[in-house]
Amino acid sequence: MYELLSNDVPFVFSTSAVSSTEILKGCSDEKEKEWKRKPTGDGKVSPTEKKKRLDQEKTQTEQRRNPLQSNGKYATLKSIIHHCTVERLFLIIHFVAMFQDENTTQISVEVAAMRKLSAGTPGSGGTSAAVSLLDWFDLHQELILVMERPVPAVNLEDYIQENGSSLTEDTAKVILKQLTEAAKELEDKNIFHRDIKTENILIETGSDVPRVRLIDFGLSCFFTKRSGYCVFFGTPCFCPPEWLTHNYYRPGPTTVWQLGTVLYAALHAEVSFETQMLLENNLNINKELSEHCLHFLKMCLKLDPKRRPTLEDLLLHPWLR
Repeated sequence: MYELLSNDVPFVFSTSAVSSTEILKGCSDEKEKEWKRKPTGDGKVSPTEKKKRLDQEKTQTEQRRNPLQSNGKYATLKSIIHHCTVERLFLIIHFVAMFQDENTTQISVEVAAMRKLSAGTPGSGGTSAAVSLLDWFDLHQELILVMERPVPAVNLEDYIQENGSSLTEDTAKVILKQLTEAAKELEDKNIFHRDIKTENILIETGSDVPRVRLIDFGLSCFFTKRSGYCVFFGTPCFCPPEWLTHNYYRPGPTTVWQLGTVLYAALHAEVSFETQMLLENNLNINKELSEHCLHFLKMCLKLDPKRRPTLEDLLLHPWLR
């Protein structure tokens, strides 16, 4: 049994059939967070049109709407308590894409990915970089996920702001090393997250050393060595440049690019990263960073995906050693 946290009388529900509308009754809007799923264009368009599209989608992402009337483009986050253990957890409700597992059972791609990441440690939390999936309920058109909630923790975006709008290079190094290891773990299991960014990275703050936890696998997919994509799913301003220039991107180089955007955000106060800025040579990089750090960042942000290092290469980079 799970209990939703609310300013009103707590709403309790069990594993019996229940609709998301019923689950949301009695919940405070202040406990709610929304994510927009962001599929973007799949045809040949001009750079000007692509920039216009990115600007439009950025604006739409910032608009708050009712997630239950969003035709599958939003997920809703709630805080809940396990009724028996009094453990605080996350509950997420969203519309789903389906995947056929090894038993020919249709399940959510997000569930399939998170199950694969937690294989060998079912029902446990805190044992991997990815936040653990503890339970889920298939409501046909909607999916309810019950996930581990690391406490105390904040997302990386807030963590950066709480530390003076940028991190020291030493702190950024600790976080990037863990994040690169997490990305390699996903790659080894053929999982492409697609949307690694500061908002999708939790930082556990219960010890002297920050611990990275990766969240939000709603856009993830499984891939092979030959996988490539011409439809972009993710946050538009962080899309890899090859998608803007060639309408095509691949899992490995894209993940490395996203690690570079995260590192840039961590080290540059009051400067928002956008891929278009780099394409136009308008992205300024802090020259006071160490030589190894600068090299690591610039390698991740190579415009040519073939010239970017692999995740394995990054883990061997002198900056992370």
